[in-house]
Amino acid sequence: MKQVVQNYKSGELAVLDVPVPGCKPGGVLVRSAFSLISTGTELMKVSEAGMSMLGKARSRPDQVAKVMQSVATNGVPATYRKVMGKLDSYTPLGYSLCGVVEQVGAGIDDVKVGDLVACAGNEHALHAELNWVPKNLYVPVPDGLAPRHAAFGTVGSIAMQGVRQGEPQLGEVALVIGLGLIGQLVVQLLAASGVRVVGADPDLVRCELAERLGAAACGDPASAAVETAVAELTGGHGVDQVYLAAGGGSNQPVELAARLCRDRGRVVDIGKCRLDLPWNAYYEKELDVRFSRSYGPGRYDPEYELEGRDYPIGYVRWTERRNLACFLDLVARGSVDVEPLVSHIADFDDAVETYQRLKDGDLKAVAVLFRYPEHAGQAEEAAAPAVAVPAVSVKRGPARAAKTPVRLAFVGAGNYATSMLLPHLTQRDGVELSTVVTTTALSAANAQRKFGFAEATTDLDAVLGDKSIDAVFVVTRHSSHAELTRKALLAGKTVFVEKPLALTEDELAGVLAAVEESGNDRLQVGFNRRFAPLLQEAKQRFGARTGPANLRYLVNAGRLQHGSWYLQQGTEGSRFAGEGGHFIDTASWLLEADPVSVYAVAPSGNEDLQVVLRYPDGSTATISYVTTGPASLPKETLDLVADGKALRLDDFVRAAVYDDGRRKRWVSSRLPKARDKGQNAELAAFVKAVRTGGPMPVPLQSLVATTAATLAVQAGLAGGAPVTLEQAR
Repeated sequence: MKQVVQNYKSGELAVLDVPVPGCKPGGVLVRSAFSLISTGTELMKVSEAGMSMLGKARSRPDQVAKVMQSVATNGVPATYRKVMGKLDSYTPLGYSLCGVVEQVGAGIDDVKVGDLVACAGNEHALHAELNWVPKNLYVPVPDGLAPRHAAFGTVGSIAMQGVRQGEPQLGEVALVIGLGLIGQLVVQLLAASGVRVVGADPDLVRCELAERLGAAACGDPASAAVETAVAELTGGHGVDQVYLAAGGGSNQPVELAARLCRDRGRVVDIGKCRLDLPWNAYYEKELDVRFSRSYGPGRYDPEYELEGRDYPIGYVRWTERRNLACFLDLVARGSVDVEPLVSHIADFDDAVETYQRLKDGDLKAVAVLFRYPEHAGQAEEAAAPAVAVPAVSVKRGPARAAKTPVRLAFVGAGNYATSMLLPHLTQRDGVELSTVVTTTALSAANAQRKFGFAEATTDLDAVLGDKSIDAVFVVTRHSSHAELTRKALLAGKTVFVEKPLALTEDELAGVLAAVEESGNDRLQVGFNRRFAPLLQEAKQRFGARTGPANLRYLVNAGRLQHGSWYLQQGTEGSRFAGEGGHFIDTASWLLEADPVSVYAVAPSGNEDLQVVLRYPDGSTATISYVTTGPASLPKETLDLVADGKALRLDDFVRAAVYDDGRRKRWVSSRLPKARDKGQNAELAAFVKAVRTGGPMPVPLQSLVATTAATLAVQAGLAGGAPVTLEQAR
């Protein structure tokens, strides 16, 4: 098998062929799927190995002391031979991985061959194709958790143990100094614990990442921003805890900790930074300085780690194995998000080059993963399976035409409803705004006053039970769409639900179960762009095609304001899950087919995505969804190329069609127009379908296919591989 090793004397890194470890009793043999490079601890070791002998001595005074003791005991010649022999040998790298159990040793009954496990330990979770791992250093991976995310288990446990040492309480304020891999995880764990977090790091990119992951504010410790944020959040008292997650030789972190910590606050050292404590500052505040030892209780205890002797839970609640399991559970439930931390995934065969790029600074990274050639693909498939596109099956009766006027109810009256939907409906003949339902009485009253609803209420059941209401608009937060749609369909209402229809496959299945149970398939999702007049005309001018097409859709989504509910990914889904259906639906409408596979990739540190959709005739659509573009860049631009023709759309303001001739076949008016993204035409088509009982504007199967493709994007990001959209039969 292959393993990454380093010669500490010369600094040489290599991928060596070494014997496969035996599967001893009390542990399992694990074939690696992904292993994580600790860009802090491991790079420090790699950098030290490249130093001169004097540099090595200066960086490890603890080892120099041991050498001097050996000289006093054994003499210079014997000590020299011993030290040189130890330095001039290969040592392993790595301590955090996820893999598949290949063999089970005697005495192990909690996992079996083929199970996915996360493993820890700098002697047992190495960058190697196979590792023997004792019982207390592995845990089964929760169902549905991607292997590459489970590979974060060990570093997550380190961060978790540090947080436990700080003993955070609800409502407290904490300062995290150093926003590398461990610091980013500490931020998320504290935020999940109900603690408001301020981050400090000279790297502004890492500061922005920490804010997206839950920090209240972040900044350069050398600036006034951090002190200002602490003063505002604590009323000038100082933070309750400081977590030192920084490295290096500067004493600035411990000095900053003393300055910004409250009286009798707690300072927890997680990283390996300089600790020359300024005595007066720490004494006057009586600061409680604590150390966090690696993954938790059990670490460095051979009876626990090697012999499998657990500590009784009544005496030691959180051991290193329990910390490991707890962290994976938090990731699986969405309380901690490690995907934005993945800066790069490298093939295991490229390990030496990857370390060198990290050391030289060519690769800027928070976390880097190695992907292993054998069985890694199988593990990915288990984590990111094909997404089913449920077939729509309904025994419907004849659609009922509504009486005039068509009576509409709105569930929700937020910004989109009041700015993009209701203004069009209030001006439409033959429409009566019957009832508005909101969770707060005042917002319902405001909507009633502004748009002329006959009634305002907070009672959803009363609206669904009102037989005089023909259609219900669901315009609430994303997490409630599927359930409200299901209830309205079962009540026999025609439903208009804003995107997304569902955030999970189970939610989508629940909506379709309601369709089948009720025989009511009168459903429309607010995919309005296909109704945009400019795009409709451009498609008509483009004409029919015979060969496969290439479509490129650039969406300059822009940054969200701090505090936006779109950032609540644990409950409301990712940002793309919320609005990505718009762009997938537009592509599918232009290509006149539903996608058959989805491949999604994302850089680390932001929500930018590249989504590639493949269609039955070989056509492809690439959606570039970026949140980091300048505000001056148009929000949406689209190009469709096929059969020697091209269609171009510029942000719903201008459009053109080109052919093989020298001149454009068609170009829209050059006079600037207001952007019409199709909401008015979409609502007109919906109201007409309700009034006449005719077909819904978009076939239900198309709505389902677009929703399934949007869900497949998240599955693809989690698994790192293309996701097949399996059409149910």
